[in-house]
Amino acid sequence: MAVLKVIEILASSKDSWEDATRNAVKEAGKSIKNIRSVYVQEQSCVIDKDQITHFRVNVKITFEVN
Repeated sequence: MAVLKVIEILASSKDSWEDATRNAVKEAGKSIKNIRSVYVQEQSCVIDKDQITHFRVNVKITFEVN
């Protein structure tokens, strides 16, 4: 039986929510191994002068603990 752990990460991107999610997984992957899944919990944007400047995501990343 595998033991799984879930952590919450906030990430952003200038391009899209999908890119922000990729950034979260990429950064988590630098210190966490065996990532199994990512769940996008919330999405938001930063607005400046009526333009979207950043896409933000709050994600939960699930990984196997050895």
